[in-house]
Amino acid sequence: MSTTNDIVLRPRFKFHLKENNTYILDLFEDTETTQKDFIISRIDDHLFIKIPKAKQHYWSPQLHLEINQNENKGSIIYGLFGPNPTVWTMFMFFHFIVAGLFIGCGIWTYVNWSLGNSYALQLFFALFMIVIWLALYFGGRLGKKTGMTQMHELHHFMRDTLRTNGIHTED
Repeated sequence: MSTTNDIVLRPRFKFHLKENNTYILDLFEDTETTQKDFIISRIDDHLFIKIPKAKQHYWSPQLHLEINQNENKGSIIYGLFGPNPTVWTMFMFFHFIVAGLFIGCGIWTYVNWSLGNSYALQLFFALFMIVIWLALYFGGRLGKKTGMTQMHELHHFMRDTLRTNGIHTED
């Protein structure tokens, strides 16, 4: 799993397996009862692997696996690391608010400029929205870095669960 792309806040991966998807989904569900280090939830072809509440912090990631049946026999696993959905929703809400305020301040600045009025205050607010957006971006990167150890734990758990049952990737 390569997470070297510095711009990606929610790393993704994909690989193929020879086994069918129901076998793999059942395998992870069975693993839930034999270990206590991770919480595993299943909804249809989706698995959510989470850190237990006692070990969680604000930036704790979760691993979302979508295991689809491949038309050529076997299955494809799509993985997505991300923060708790509540944290992610709040984070995106702040981004949209800042973007909306930036657009509003930009329009306000343009109107004052076109009317020949002073627009220094409006320009300041528009530029300040850029500073806030950068703070949100770097805050997200800091959160990703904070959760990196747990992200690796989730990935190793997934990989080890597959390997201990004799499943190897085709890629």
